[in-house]
Amino acid sequence: MNHPTLLLTGSDVERFLDVRSCIDAVERAFLQRGEGRTSPAGVLGVHVEGGGFHAKAAALELSRSYFVLKVNANFPENPSKRGLPTIQGVLVLFDAVNGVPLAVMDSIAITTLRTAAASAVAAKYLARTDAHTATFIGCGAQASAHIAAMSAVRDLLWVCVFDQDAEKARAFADEMQKRYEFDVVVADDLYAATRKSDIIATLTSSRKPILRTDSVSPGAFIAAVGADSEHKQELDVDLMRAGVIVVDDMEQCATIGDLHHALNAGVVTRTDVRATLDQVVARTRPGRKTPEEIIIFDSTGVAIEDVAAASIVYERALAEHAGLEFRFGG
Repeated sequence: MNHPTLLLTGSDVERFLDVRSCIDAVERAFLQRGEGRTSPAGVLGVHVEGGGFHAKAAALELSRSYFVLKVNANFPENPSKRGLPTIQGVLVLFDAVNGVPLAVMDSIAITTLRTAAASAVAAKYLARTDAHTATFIGCGAQASAHIAAMSAVRDLLWVCVFDQDAEKARAFADEMQKRYEFDVVVADDLYAATRKSDIIATLTSSRKPILRTDSVSPGAFIAAVGADSEHKQELDVDLMRAGVIVVDDMEQCATIGDLHHALNAGVVTRTDVRATLDQVVARTRPGRKTPEEIIIFDSTGVAIEDVAAASIVYERALAEHAGLEFRFGG
């Protein structure tokens, strides 16, 4: 029988995937992984001139068995040279029991929200419970999702934003201030802001360190999100050595995350990494031990996050008869 497949646009994804549901789903996915109830994920990267492609795949047992393959293109010069997004891509959701392709959906909104959800899950377990101040570095696509996600797990009272484009930062701060009751300001002095912050999220495509050991205060939680290729780096290796490192995936972070720069510099080893996030969520390894620890969450994005998010979109779209049905067989 030729089963129908749903085609879901970026607007469909944004309609059906809310922050709170995504955080809860991503947390459950990491719990499954920490309890050993997931199969190994797959990652493939191919570099081309001016950018590259990353494919990530994983399966999860949720309301049914799902498998996801997501292919993202990452071309950093797209916005300035071509008027296109840096990241574009497609996600295919399968029934993992019989191989039926259930849905094809735009991956940008999925990637944005599931990445912020993973940072929020990490903050839930690793940021101090009395964390009330936050700085978000980079005012691109990830920034608004991260503010929404972080404010869902901590009672934020003050948020500072920073971007190399000062006008972009001001416009973004104005937009965020309309959405939230807490104060949203633009950083006049980035490092004065980060030293004042309990939570810091680096959301850039930087190829050189942004934060150093003197940029943060004791007790800070850092979500290092931007380094998703071996050429990107947001944290100085001495900060990696001084902080407590928790990774989303050891192999990925050792290859393309901020961890890999610290490993290459010889300032840390893999044994210096305290835990993976799934181990912290499953409570098989400790997270924060003292209020004074600076904890770094090295986030490279794992495919179980995509399965968790995509399953929500698919099931809600199915329930509301949304999306365009088609059949590959014609």
